Amino acid sequence: MSIFYRYLKDYFRTIPLKQFFFTILFTTVLIFVNYKWGIENTFKEIPHWYLSLVLFFIFYLFVFGIGYLIQFAGKEGKKIAEKKIFIRMLFLSAFLFSLKMIHWHFPFIDDSRAWGKYWSITLQLPMKLLVFVVILFLIWKSYHHEPTFPKFKTLEKLAHDENSFWGFTIKHFEPWPYLLILLCMLPLIGLASTRPDFLHAYPKLNSVSFIDHYAHPSWPWKLLYEISYGLDFVSIELFFRGFLVIGFIRFAGIDSLLPMAAFYCTIHFGKPLGECISSFFGGLALGVIAYRSKSIIGGLMVHLGIAYLMEIGGYLGNVRMS
Repeated sequence: MSIFYRYLKDYFRTIPLKQFFFTILFTTVLIFVNYKWGIENTFKEIPHWYLSLVLFFIFYLFVFGIGYLIQFAGKEGKKIAEKKIFIRMLFLSAFLFSLKMIHWHFPFIDDSRAWGKYWSITLQLPMKLLVFVVILFLIWKSYHHEPTFPKFKTLEKLAHDENSFWGFTIKHFEPWPYLLILLCMLPLIGLASTRPDFLHAYPKLNSVSFIDHYAHPSWPWKLLYEISYGLDFVSIELFFRGFLVIGFIRFAGIDSLLPMAAFYCTIHFGKPLGECISSFFGGLALGVIAYRSKSIIGGLMVHLGIAYLMEIGGYLGNVRMS
């Protein structure tokens, strides 16, 4: 645990407080606007998927772009922001996650029927993970040929001394500090499970509760859904802590962390307010760990652990309230 404390301490000694303050301010404004007018829900409720995709793309590009403009306030930063490869990476990042946010309709599934609806819900996240892995793998294969900006040449070894797929490595991985983090989260999740907004959102398993009427027993189908739900966090860690942190090191160095945290916060706009706010700081902490360790496995372990603890907390909380 002490190594994480050192990572965070070193980070806050390094970053300019002005950039940190303005990123917090920018993210706060986004949170206020969303919970006042519902940005994410508005985009998702648009009947045409392609319009929803375009709006998510514009929004994420805006968030990620402003996040980097805040970091690149100096002359040298402006030179980096003008580079074509950096701009392409920004656009690609926004587009890739926009694909994940829209609902995918599978032509081979009739989701007007109960089992079709079940498979449409359950296959969403594995299929999106597959697309993420394929696209990010292709980027990763070509990544080594891209130039490193002069300011960050000394960080090239930091990004590449492990020949891993965007930090997907267990080399030097120690699970015990991450287990301690999960242990510390238990009372917070227990407290959250007493709140109505949390119980309205969790457990996510409720989205397939209708299967109880069609499957006897229904628990194997619910377990399959929970496995599918867990795969979502593989794509989240691979994208945010892998691609947006480890992948952007050669372009932005340590400046890659705050834009990632702001972007990460916005994908929680459909969640309870407390979870959304804490996601900024949690995402930043996991980003710092990924930046220093060059691995996303610990963050994935924490993320999955918290996700399933919230599922359990939501289930027990709703049982208690019923």
